[in-house]
Order: sequence, then C-alpha cells, then structure tokens
Amino acid sequence: MRESQSIDLFEDVALFLEERTKEFGQIPEARRNELTQLAGYVRGCLTTSGTAKITFICTHNSRRSHLSQIWAKVAADAYGLTGVQTFSGGTEATAMNPRVVDSLRRSGFTVQADDPQAVNPVYHVRYSDEAEPLRCFSKVFDQSPNPTTGYCAVMTCSSADNACPIVPGCDFRAPIRYEDPKVADGTPEESAIYDERSKQICREMLFVFSEVASHTE
Repeated sequence: MRESQSIDLFEDVALFLEERTKEFGQIPEARRNELTQLAGYVRGCLTTSGTAKITFICTHNSRRSHLSQIWAKVAADAYGLTGVQTFSGGTEATAMNPRVVDSLRRSGFTVQADDPQAVNPVYHVRYSDEAEPLRCFSKVFDQSPNPTTGYCAVMTCSSADNACPIVPGCDFRAPIRYEDPKVADGTPEESAIYDERSKQICREMLFVFSEVASHTE
C-alpha cells in the first residue's frame, strides 16, 4: 500500500467536510453496511496493488454520479489515501447539470468550463492547490478515461442499476442509490435540495474512506 499523504484543501471545502464528518450518526445502519462493503473493496485494492478504481454510474451521468465521483476523490485525499482513482459515467451521455456545478461552488470548489456553451461541457473541478483538478463531463460508463477492467461499479440510481444487470469488466458492484435532486428543478427549493444531496453524498463518501483509513496501517 502506498504511504498516506494528506493534502491541504481549500478552506471552504475543508470546513464543509468537517461539518459532514460530524453527521456520521445520521447514516442508517443498513446504509452503513453498504458503505462498509465499498470500503472493504477499496482497502483490499490498496493493500494488494496500491490502486483502487471506482466508477460511479447513473443513467445520464449528469447529477448524482458526478457528485459521487468528486466527493469520493476529495474524501480519499482528505484521509491521505493515495492511489484512489474515481470516475463517473452513465448508460447514456448527456451533460453535467449546471445546478450541480452551482452546488459545488457553494461548497467551496472552483469550477471552470472549457466552453460553457458546449452541449456537453468539460468542467475542471478544483478543491486544492496540491491536487490536479478533476476533469468532469458526461460520458458512457465504459468510455475513456474510465477504466474497462479492474474497478468497482457503484450504481447511484435504480434506473442504471436495473438497466445494467452486468457491468463488463468490474470486479465488484455496489448499489448505493441516491434520490435524484432533479425533482426540485425549477422550484424555490432547487438550491436547497441540490445542496442537501451533495451533503449526503459527501457525508457517506467520508464515512467510506474513514473506514478505509481506520483499518489501514
């Protein structure tokens, strides 16, 4: 396993993580069991090869899968777990939803697009001066740069989970579903719902990697 090396996060991102860590008690026992299984996979990969690859899959790769990919990588870095690589994809490609971008910015991220007017913009998501920005855009789950072998497929929505009874090339499949914040689009509660889903995903990814770190020498 590679040596742990934590990085300095942007101040607002670090504060956001600190608040979420205090909320581990909100995670139900059944959900903890699902998250612990993912932690076990990651820990095993890091122990044997020093690398763990996780692809978060949702139908359109527009909301939940991106939030999961981003928060998982931030959580791994926060716990000093080098070697964790996170990806996202869909059963079809659309675009990363701008409401997700807005929510990330409210959480302290710096997000820039190569071409904001593109049909499927490429966003560069920064959370630390010490880490490479995450390059986020909508893609099918087996499309480059996503891995095609030796990875964990985390199914973040029921539609993708049902549509993909078999995910080619994955070593482990984990159904960890989240309610779609899309239900609030165009309503006064839109920002609050997106932020709440982001908080939930952040909280649970922090729990996963806290489990990995606590059982790692």
